[in-house]
Amino acid sequence: MKAGFADRVARAAASIPSKYRPGTAVVLGSGLSGIVEGLGYEELPFSSIAEFPKPTVHGHKGLLCLSEKNAVMAGRFHYYEGHSIDDVVLPIFVLHAIGVRTIMLTNAAGGVNKAYTPGELVIIKDHINLLGTNPFIGPNPAGPDGKPLGERFFDMGTTYTPELRALVQSCSKKPLKEGVYAAFTGPSYETPAEVRMASVMGADLVGMSTVPEAIAARYLGMRVMGLSCVTNMAAGISDEPLAHDEVVAVGKRVEAELKALIMDVLAKL
Repeated sequence: MKAGFADRVARAAASIPSKYRPGTAVVLGSGLSGIVEGLGYEELPFSSIAEFPKPTVHGHKGLLCLSEKNAVMAGRFHYYEGHSIDDVVLPIFVLHAIGVRTIMLTNAAGGVNKAYTPGELVIIKDHINLLGTNPFIGPNPAGPDGKPLGERFFDMGTTYTPELRALVQSCSKKPLKEGVYAAFTGPSYETPAEVRMASVMGADLVGMSTVPEAIAARYLGMRVMGLSCVTNMAAGISDEPLAHDEVVAVGKRVEAELKALIMDVLAKL
């Protein structure tokens, strides 16, 4: 990370009203931002939060929604948008700074596993980092006291907390599959050969987000849940051309189911 990252985190956290100190957060992926509608949470545009970039992707509202117990990010920052990897994980550090210790990361994903179908929700049990970078390349970030914010070399063995995966499963009205998510940089979709490679490596899902955030959350000692909405079958699995509008449309279709699941999980934490 670049020098001064901890100062950026402190400035961003200071721009969020101090009356909110949520313990749990949800990050919503492409086409899933509509879930925040009707929650009754206070909505802060990303533009009002110091150091936050502007989201550029259709289907990401760019809102931080807050209640006393929960925070919901309707939108995220992607590496492919040209943001630095520091910017991509900045919200995770800021959420941690205001009190969040448990986080659910959601995304829209392409299905590699042929047992999956578009519109299906899948619990992430592990991931493969194919981004070619890691948020913690560079100096280990230090706080105002000069002490590192986390361990330089930290374990990733149980990134997606088993107890939380079980909780999500218990809250679902139907059994959910579990799978491994592989992150590519994008913004182009994966080629059939890349999808075959990911499958050989053990991936069930492919996408362009989530992994840097999960790494950051793990570094900070947060408990992590991951949930993918399969919006399409990956290239080579299906002969249909891939399009972002389809991703957003399928996300909209499963919105009610996903919202009910998220709210049930939040109620039980």
